[in-house]
Amino acid sequence: MIKRQPNEPGQPAVTADASGTLWSTDLTIPTSALAIGAHPDDVEFGCGATLAKWAAQGCVVHHLILTDGSKGTWDPTVDPDWLRQTRQHEQRQAAAALGASGEVVFLGQIDGELESSMALRSEVARWIRILRPEVVLGHDPWRRYRVHPDHRHAGWLTCDAIVAARDPLFFPEHGIEHHRPRTLLLWEADAPDHAEDVSATVERKLEALEAHASQHRSTMKAQDEIELARFRDRIRQRLADLGRPLGLEAAEVFARLDDL
Repeated sequence: MIKRQPNEPGQPAVTADASGTLWSTDLTIPTSALAIGAHPDDVEFGCGATLAKWAAQGCVVHHLILTDGSKGTWDPTVDPDWLRQTRQHEQRQAAAALGASGEVVFLGQIDGELESSMALRSEVARWIRILRPEVVLGHDPWRRYRVHPDHRHAGWLTCDAIVAARDPLFFPEHGIEHHRPRTLLLWEADAPDHAEDVSATVERKLEALEAHASQHRSTMKAQDEIELARFRDRIRQRLADLGRPLGLEAAEVFARLDDL
């Protein structure tokens, strides 16, 4: 029986043999990057070490978080309004831990109810036009067997909004000049073909992830310091495993699209 783990956040194991793929490594450091996540913490899981590396070399890193994270708990007694505010605060702390100097934008869609609608496509495209990133990073909507609908819709919104943002006749009511990013990197990809060497920034990724304290028990499966230490070790080991076939001490991997 094949045990699938398609819902592991951020940087899941690569099931295909990396030796059969033509890999690229290490983009030229962009002047600006926009990471688009379904929930607070998705960006840190998906590309936190990459963003920390770029930020340390002068890249202006922006976050665009699509939902309010108000259902991100296993505790049925939690007040959703408290959780919503808490997760915004945690996200800002996580961005600071990465060294991100750009905007942290929340679209505030209800957790679990995100849709790849035309109205939201317009809003994401508007932020791409405002922030004008060289590189956009987001969820891969083609990830097989992905259960959480917000991750799928976030991926579609990212891809569809790039098309809308680049072409001047889409959403002219924005009143903002169109913008075409140079590269799109998609995390959680089934068939990644690009790696970023993050050997120097794994600990920054962990610091940013731990800023999402409301998620320690659920997403990180860490209810005490011992389990949190095990979580850190799992992340370190996974990034080491992803880097090893490419001769890197640690890597985050993506599907890379340049023809935007």
